Amino acid sequence: MSAVTDEQTVRDVVSEVLARLGQASPTNGSAAPAASRSVKGRFGVFDNVEDAVAAANDAQRQLVTRTLEQRGQAVQCIRDIVINQADELGRMELAETKIGRLDHKIEKLVVVGEKVPGMEMLCTDAVSGDHGLCVTEHAPFGVIGVITPVTHSVPTLACNAIMMIAGGNTLVCNPHPAGANCAAEATRRWNRAIAEKIGIENLICLIATPTLETAEAIFTHRDVDMLCVTGGPGVAAAAMASTKKAVVAGPGNPPAVVDETADIENAATGIIFGAAYDNNLLCIGEKEVFVVDAVADALLAAMSRHGGYQLDAAQTAALAEAAIHQDAKSGHYIPDRKFVGADPTVLGEAIGVSVPAGTQVLYAETDERSPFVACEQMMPFVPIVRCRNVDEAIAKAVYYEHGFGHTAIIWSRSVDNMTKMGKAANTTLFIKNGACMTGLGLGGEGFVSYSIATPTGEGPTSPLTFTRVRRCVMVDNLRIL
Repeated sequence: MSAVTDEQTVRDVVSEVLARLGQASPTNGSAAPAASRSVKGRFGVFDNVEDAVAAANDAQRQLVTRTLEQRGQAVQCIRDIVINQADELGRMELAETKIGRLDHKIEKLVVVGEKVPGMEMLCTDAVSGDHGLCVTEHAPFGVIGVITPVTHSVPTLACNAIMMIAGGNTLVCNPHPAGANCAAEATRRWNRAIAEKIGIENLICLIATPTLETAEAIFTHRDVDMLCVTGGPGVAAAAMASTKKAVVAGPGNPPAVVDETADIENAATGIIFGAAYDNNLLCIGEKEVFVVDAVADALLAAMSRHGGYQLDAAQTAALAEAAIHQDAKSGHYIPDRKFVGADPTVLGEAIGVSVPAGTQVLYAETDERSPFVACEQMMPFVPIVRCRNVDEAIAKAVYYEHGFGHTAIIWSRSVDNMTKMGKAANTTLFIKNGACMTGLGLGGEGFVSYSIATPTGEGPTSPLTFTRVRRCVMVDNLRIL
């Protein structure tokens, strides 16, 4: 990924990203006339960046004067709403974005409320000795500028808000344009509940009509102290070019390797479950499989028993023709928007195939030249590539992960093979004998996060990601023992 070196290039990159999403660039600035600005009574939803940042700054100044108990109460308001109103918010998001699966939209919100870490991670360390006392604690950054994706509009914002507010921060969000309305409604509900509970209104601020100019204004605003961006390569590059500290959750193209020692039934079940989840919108989701030849036929057969529907070569070629195209500028394969997050039946209809009811994912044997292998397609189709041995499978997996350093998966009973792949892939998440979600504590150990910061190296974000380490030292003879 090449570095962005000046402000105009930042505009160009963000403009290109939004253009691909069908959002035209406005000709006017983001700031409204001064007479129309108000930082009160909006429950966090604003028409322009200046008002949003001013409100967030005011709210953050109030937040740091409150008790930790009150901060925890604010976080709990968000948890309660995403759990108790998950069905309504999930339906709202699906109706607006038109991608993914309703059952998984709802489940993702409940997961945020129950499993995203909060203030319990903010532990204070203290050391005392002959020369006094040293206390290390976690201080807020201030106002954090946030970009969220359409794939998980409300869950990502809720996750970020819980972690950032737990750390003593407030946030200003420029949501994906195609998921802005549901994000705005969730923001109003959270802020209303928080204001009723602790008397602070705008801990979460959001731009009602996000554009290129509002994104740029957040990136460059003098009163935004930090950035957290979750999205594709273009917006990730723009954030990393900022002079501000940036936590960037970039793209992924997670490969799964199945070697000759694997439990094939478990591998088939896990691959289908992960790739089918929310119709493969997860950035950690299995996007392509490299299987050792000795067990390839067994894997293909097992996938049909666990919710998969196999396409033949002609059907696979037809689907690639319909659902993926090559970008004229970059030469990269990218998915057609109308198939992103679509149900398997929609993919089948596009090529004249009647997909059986209950099908979770489509799959097919391909070679590595298939555009489905190189492309983060984000649709419920999995290409299966046959390899001579595990070394070839690992090499291809590393190559088609594209160096994103995001997620890789292996199904194996061989510790040597697992170790070999882990070292070669060097990904932020490396999952052995589990579906992709186990890498975030769902069926495995660890905690949940919806922003996996791969380019900037923080990994799964937590409340600690959004705090500064502050050391307080008192020099004196304080020991009493």
